[in-house]
Amino acid sequence: MIRIGSVEIPGWLAMSPMAGISDSPTRTMARRYGSAFSYTEFVSTDSLAVGSKKALSLLRFREEERPITFQIFGNKLEIIVDAAKRIRELNPDIIDLNMGCPARNVSMRGSGVGLLRKPVYAGKIIEEMRKALDIPVTAKIRLGWDDSSRNYMEVSRILEESGVMAISVHGRTREMGYSGKADWDAIADIKSERKVPIFGNGDVSSYEEAVRRKEESKVDGVLVGRNSIGNPWIFSNIKKENLSFEEIVSTTLNHLQLMRETFGDKYGLILLRKHLVRYIQSRKEVESKRLELLKMEDPEKLIQILHEAQNSLSLVS
Repeated sequence: MIRIGSVEIPGWLAMSPMAGISDSPTRTMARRYGSAFSYTEFVSTDSLAVGSKKALSLLRFREEERPITFQIFGNKLEIIVDAAKRIRELNPDIIDLNMGCPARNVSMRGSGVGLLRKPVYAGKIIEEMRKALDIPVTAKIRLGWDDSSRNYMEVSRILEESGVMAISVHGRTREMGYSGKADWDAIADIKSERKVPIFGNGDVSSYEEAVRRKEESKVDGVLVGRNSIGNPWIFSNIKKENLSFEEIVSTTLNHLQLMRETFGDKYGLILLRKHLVRYIQSRKEVESKRLELLKMEDPEKLIQILHEAQNSLSLVS
């Protein structure tokens, strides 16, 4: 059991926050399959401070997603604190400051990983968030801006001294983006020096690898990002390649149903597509229909095709 302030995290493996991916239905699926807690997609504090409905919609969640962490990003202390106080009313368990997004339109404005270039200022933001909130404040970081400024030890020390209650570390610099290999030795170095819970993130492609990374680096928890898309089974130590087509279809349709409930029929299906391409990847049962499925806008038609593929399989067997 991991404790982040007063919040108990019932497990050590969880889904990493991903922009455009980790919406409420996807988080719900991950929790049902064993993800220990939930992160929202990151939300702009500039948008939250002016009450943007679109920004607030990213923070909708189901009770079964708890413990739920709202992740925010910004670069102005007063606006970040004001936004954090506003969203506290939505009753999250934790609020997380994103200091890890490498996207140019975020980092070049001093938000996301851009805050790593101002560690003392980032610490002040955490300090003021702590004063303003009665729930835990956490942060997600990278190793630095680039290889010549890998300041992760300084950053993690300042954040801890400023009152952060947990730190998630993606083992790459901003310059690397998602290329190269995540540096888990650096993550282990952070863990060896910090007292707050540390979550490691980067290149975890299976449950077994998550276990190995946890044991080797001694981190408290592990986050899985891209390799959980279309594969919620990763959180429950079930190998997707060993599943029957029937099990794949059942999970896909459960995910579709949550998408429809949250976003409506057409948009829900459009959002499901990025997961669908992974769910049906390498499945010969639907290979001939793959392109048709990925362009589909009618959820009932999708259900029909998947069931037909399933039924034809049972007839053959």
